[in-house]
Amino acid sequence: MSIADNLKQINDNIASACARSNQNPDNITLVAVSKKKPVADILEAVKAGQQHFGENRVEESEAKIPQVNKQVEQSLKWHMIGHIQSRKAKTVAPIFDIIHSLDSVKLAQKLSRITQDNGQTLDVLLECNVSGEEAKHGFNGYNWQNNNRVKDELWEQVASILALPNLRVCGLMTMAPFVDDENIIRPVFAELFALREELQDSFKVDMPELSMGMTNDYVIAIEEGATILRVGRAIFGERQY
Repeated sequence: MSIADNLKQINDNIASACARSNQNPDNITLVAVSKKKPVADILEAVKAGQQHFGENRVEESEAKIPQVNKQVEQSLKWHMIGHIQSRKAKTVAPIFDIIHSLDSVKLAQKLSRITQDNGQTLDVLLECNVSGEEAKHGFNGYNWQNNNRVKDELWEQVASILALPNLRVCGLMTMAPFVDDENIIRPVFAELFALREELQDSFKVDMPELSMGMTNDYVIAIEEGATILRVGRAIFGERQY
């Protein structure tokens, strides 16, 4: 199947999942994860109507994003979905429209200073580890509903970030365990949804976005309230490393 065919299949799946869960598919943003994929593949996806793309490596993005932008007429939206080293923040801020992987107060403070210097406002999502997996990045949100220490620390971190200028906190991001068991995946997405609701209520802010769901679990994510999906392999095929 072509990239265009794959995109049509995924959008059909999104519509079906939204119908089952009584959601509006217009509220779902599909991000085509184009890491390790050539410019030609991205341009093929653009031709098929795709406008949102996700990258996770700074060096690759520095070279690829300007190349793509020069060859398209419409304005694309670029999403940084990978871990950001503090020393790379100065490069990331100018070339991405939204960062999904803000995972520390230190990084937030650096991005805030950079965006002030650049005269820009940057949309960010707070990456939260609600599954408890040690290998995953993100603010610790594991068992936040039952552990006051975890909740208090997380609330303190969020308060610090919300107070920073030039960053617009639009919502949360997480990754579920990479397994086939829906009974393991679904509670992780439900936990992020509940965390977002509690944060909005506590801080009286609007965090409309929930970035959760990838190729193997995006349908479950929609059913649990995702607004942004990060799908790569199902669009572009397997990556060559």
